[in-house]
Amino acid sequence: MKIYDISQEVFSCEVFSGDPMPKIESVFSMQDGDLYNLSAFSMCAHNGTHIDAPRHFIKDGKTVDNVDLSKFVGFAYVVSHNGDVTAEDAAKMLEDARTICADSFKKILIKGDATVTVEAANAFADAKIDLIGNESQTVGPIDAPMQVHLRLLSEEIVLLEGIRLSDVPDGVYFLNAAPINLGGADGAPVRAILVEF
Repeated sequence: MKIYDISQEVFSCEVFSGDPMPKIESVFSMQDGDLYNLSAFSMCAHNGTHIDAPRHFIKDGKTVDNVDLSKFVGFAYVVSHNGDVTAEDAAKMLEDARTICADSFKKILIKGDATVTVEAANAFADAKIDLIGNESQTVGPIDAPMQVHLRLLSEEIVLLEGIRLSDVPDGVYFLNAAPINLGGADGAPVRAILVEF
């Protein structure tokens, strides 16, 4: 069994412009004579590899702790794409995923420097997928992500952002991207993995 870690390391991760950087501090240190080592950290719910829950852009949307775990775990299709993802691109991704493994079309992970357009978001939403993942720190255009987020999150499609797929060949894998159970939060960090089977 091969396991791919598709997560960023938190304290050296990419951070969306304007978001606070993650920080770690030593509270107790054996090097300083303490009995044990103890660290404290702070971070934004959307630092590094993370999920967006509907509450991120929808006032009364579901929070992290209220999203069904089945959205984050299951077969996923990894597909390479660079540039804008059009409606036609999205349709092909969905068709290819269904052809390879009927269950994998519900979770699509886009490898490369890709931007999900509103038209692609509509295609994914119409297909009623569970999750869309990408390598950027945001799904949709970096300078105007709101419309894509609203379309996907309003259909309770989970967004898995900031994944790292450069070492993962295209194909079907078993995904575990369960977030930390942050009650009432609009997003949460994830240690996302893919299992080759």
